[in-house]
Amino acid sequence: MVVAIDGPAGSGKSTIARTVAERTGMHYLNSGNYYRAVTWKILAGADPEDRDAAIRIAQTIEISVEDDLMHVDGREVEALLRSDAVDRWVARHSAIPEVREQVNTRLKAAAHTMDVVVEGRDITTVVFPDADLKIYLDASIHTRALRRFGQGTSRLELEEIEQSIRRRDEIDSTKQYGRLQVAPDALYLDTSHLTIQQVCDKVIENIRGHDKTSGVTRHL
Repeated sequence: MVVAIDGPAGSGKSTIARTVAERTGMHYLNSGNYYRAVTWKILAGADPEDRDAAIRIAQTIEISVEDDLMHVDGREVEALLRSDAVDRWVARHSAIPEVREQVNTRLKAAAHTMDVVVEGRDITTVVFPDADLKIYLDASIHTRALRRFGQGTSRLELEEIEQSIRRRDEIDSTKQYGRLQVAPDALYLDTSHLTIQQVCDKVIENIRGHDKTSGVTRHL
């Protein structure tokens, strides 16, 4: 089973997807972290504006997920993927079609043999258009900035984070490939005034509903 969760930066995708995966016994995949891993490696040794270098790194990078932590070339980098520098460049790198193709191929391979809760932009429209369940999470820009500010991973002020998210939304919603949009058959949830528990309950309720119609028995 594939549960695909889409939405803009800071909408709660990662937290909700990880929690739902834990509660259902499914595996958790974060597509955004795959792109962040590519960007992190680009910044570590290449010109971030060099398109050819970005493509080459996306093709050759070794990415693995061990105990829900991202590893690049055998090194655990989870805590390094939310830096201001990665935030600044990841949208541009993820807009490169060849980079997206590499990441999408890796995601599909990972989901081929196991039940997954996978999240990220264009997950419901491009990567897994035939997902068993599609969820689109949204929230106001101010709410999303507050969440990112509260994570303590950025040195930016709240207003600067809001501006960064606004720019990210513009890039994500207008790029030629992998554009941020709501799939017609996705369940739309505005999480601005919902708790994590409330959102997770809604998602799991829909997983149960799918299992009933498909005849699958899942102990949740």
